[in-house]
Parts: sequence; structure tokens; C-alpha cells
Amino acid sequence: MMVHMIKHPKHHQGNAPQQLGIAVLTVSSSRTMDTDTSGHWMIKRIHKEGHRLETHIIIPDSVDLIHKTVVDLANQSQVNAILITGGTGISPNDVTIEAVSPFFTKSIPAFGAIFSYLSYEEIDSAAMLSRAAAGIIQNTVVFCMPGSLKAVKLACNALIFNELHHICHHLFEKTNHNN
Repeated sequence: MMVHMIKHPKHHQGNAPQQLGIAVLTVSSSRTMDTDTSGHWMIKRIHKEGHRLETHIIIPDSVDLIHKTVVDLANQSQVNAILITGGTGISPNDVTIEAVSPFFTKSIPAFGAIFSYLSYEEIDSAAMLSRAAAGIIQNTVVFCMPGSLKAVKLACNALIFNELHHICHHLFEKTNHNN
């Protein structure tokens, strides 16, 4: 019996809009626009990738506020992806995952698993203390990452921007089939 490995055809990823609209959401009770190094790094990366920054928002650790903000962003047709940084640890104030994940119409559990694996390679067993999650809300992909700059760079460089067009292709395809 012969086994064939199937790779994603390049045209498969190419069907997504080339320039995606991305929102950056920082969840923190202490960061400001001046001190949001993770948010500012993501913005530079978004521009470097040729995408549009739709908005950059900083909100405190509040389940209701996080949920409302994410749903409002997901309802905007120009927002294809929401990159959330912060609030993913295990302290009582870390509520990003709890605020966002119940509203995923589809989850992407491998994002969290692979992020944990990559984090483990860098920071050893402390990786189990930070949580990461991804999923779909409306037709928008949402990524929840820890707030540290090192974690954001790892998630964006190793995972998010490698697959963002591919994910959005599937969301775009779904939207066009429903019209």
C-alpha cells in the first residue's frame, strides 16, 4: 500500500484576500498605549505582512468588556482577524479565555497545543502556566495569546502569520457560498 503526503496547494491559500483587516486587542489593567510593547510589535508585523490595522484597543481584565469588544469587532465586515494579547494566565484576573472561548462557533485547539509545545521548548515547564486559544467568531478568526512580548513574537512568527491567509481563505469561502 502506498501512502501519499498531501500538502496545501499554494492556490488554496491564494484565494484569501491578500490584504486582511486585523484588530489588535490588548487586555491589561496596567498597560497604556505608550507601554503596550506587544501591541505595538504586532502592529509593525501586520504592516510588514501587508495587512491593514483596523484598530488597536486596550481594555481592562473584565469578562463582559472583553466579550463585548470581541463580538463588536467580529461583527465588523472589514475585520478578518483579532489578535488578543494578555489575560491568558492563571491568576484570578486572567479572564480572556473565559470571556472569548464560549463564543467560538469553531475552536482551533491545535493553536493552543502547538503554542504550548513551542513555549515549553523555550521556557520549560513554566509553559503550562500560560494559556493560548484560537477560534472563529462570526467569520473572524480570533487568537488569544499571553501578554509578554516574547510570547506574542513566538505565536505570531511561528503560527499565526504562517496560516492566517489559509484560515481566512476558508472563512472567505464560507461567506461567498452563503451569498
